[in-house]
Amino acid sequence: MTTATSPKFRLPKNRDDLIFAAKLADEAERYDEMVLCMKEVVKDSPKLTLEERNLLSVAYKNSVGIRRASWRILHSIEQREVQKNTGNAPKVAEYRRMIEQELSEICEDIIQLLENDVLVHGGSDDRVFYKKMQGDYHRYHVEATNDEGHTQAALRAYTDALETAKSNLPVANPTRLGLVLNLSVFYYEILRNTEAGIALAKTNFDEAVQELENLPEAEYKEATLIMQLIRDNLTLWSEDEAANKDGTQVEDVKDDY
Repeated sequence: MTTATSPKFRLPKNRDDLIFAAKLADEAERYDEMVLCMKEVVKDSPKLTLEERNLLSVAYKNSVGIRRASWRILHSIEQREVQKNTGNAPKVAEYRRMIEQELSEICEDIIQLLENDVLVHGGSDDRVFYKKMQGDYHRYHVEATNDEGHTQAALRAYTDALETAKSNLPVANPTRLGLVLNLSVFYYEILRNTEAGIALAKTNFDEAVQELENLPEAEYKEATLIMQLIRDNLTLWSEDEAANKDGTQVEDVKDDY
């Protein structure tokens, strides 16, 4: 995997020091080094605690997130250069492809790490969380490459996660709500199945509202945050429907919880 780490960075040897180094890298926003630390944690023992699970997620989400943002910027510049016919579009495209390669490698790396190591451990909540992660990174790959294989793999991972969630997790459970948020975005933005995306988000939002009061305080706060993101998307998608009729531009959807 291509990383932007310092050649002077040295991985700690034991698990506790790796966790501390990962937290330090998170605070310093050195996410590629955070990724290296968390990969070593998985190699030491793939059965992760809740804290370790979240650190793994944060590391990869931010590492790939930087590339997603860069890719979007370069894609926009490339289109602008094509329209202006400046002759610079191929130069921008070459740079975009370099970022695209980095993004793809990070996605492939975490997908395989989850499949081969992490997913064989943990309970229902863990399985939903990790299968959602798999779906997310297949989706990020598709955003840049439009690869049909990754589109289908994302759908399989999300579907597996949703089936497990429906059978084992309450409708207002934060892990289940995070899955609903990202799967609805996948339906809406990648599959262009707007009706399915809206229906999934709205149905689960309405059901979760009825169950919020039954959650422990810590889960309640997290659930309400995710539900706000789902509601924001539903509002944006309603505006998008109207914008399609008059050509108005709307802001990006909220995902990646």
